[in-house]
Amino acid sequence: MKVLSVNVGRARTVPYTDHPEGTGIDKRPVDGPVLVSAPGPKGIGGSGLAGDTICSKEHHGGDEQAVYAVAREDLDDWERELGRPLRDGMFGENLTTRGLDVSGALIGERWRIGSEVVLEVTSGRIPCRTFQGHLGEKRWVKRFTERGAPGAYLRVIEPGEIRAGDPVEILHRPDHDVTVAVYFRALTTERTLMPRLLTAGSALHSEAATMVRDHVKKYG
Repeated sequence: MKVLSVNVGRARTVPYTDHPEGTGIDKRPVDGPVLVSAPGPKGIGGSGLAGDTICSKEHHGGDEQAVYAVAREDLDDWERELGRPLRDGMFGENLTTRGLDVSGALIGERWRIGSEVVLEVTSGRIPCRTFQGHLGEKRWVKRFTERGAPGAYLRVIEPGEIRAGDPVEILHRPDHDVTVAVYFRALTTERTLMPRLLTAGSALHSEAATMVRDHVKKYG
């Protein structure tokens, strides 16, 4: 299990978003080490990677979405389906991994990357129209949702530097069965799964936890 590439993006003005600062979704692999640290609360803090731009801070970034990881294996599957190459970083991910079941990771699972950084899985990525515009694929949000392999958002537990080629070690797997894929299905296509998310405890993304509690209160 390793990091194939570390990817960062700069703000660009594009026709598929009306955000005044544009978007930083077009992330590219970088050479050398990149500092990873907790960026601060959502709405204030951006990306957990130095040099990576988050424009829409009300929806992206912050401590609970500090780092976004996607498995190279998932990109390869999409390459075959779409009939086009997808470079590392194409999904807007900060980390492109090899040999790691990213969407099968448990909420609260902890990874050590390299010798310093420890990250904790918090949630799965929910696709948006900016993602669809960036990919340029028709019905992309629906197709991505149907696939159910969203990649994982992570919070920074221990900061430090990471670089392409760093090994990934799973330090901790919590005692529940809420994977990133289950989280994603619960918030998109299978709302009956929502109460199950609460078994992930405090590791669950706080916004999702609030949404789930409201749902359980209303529907039981």
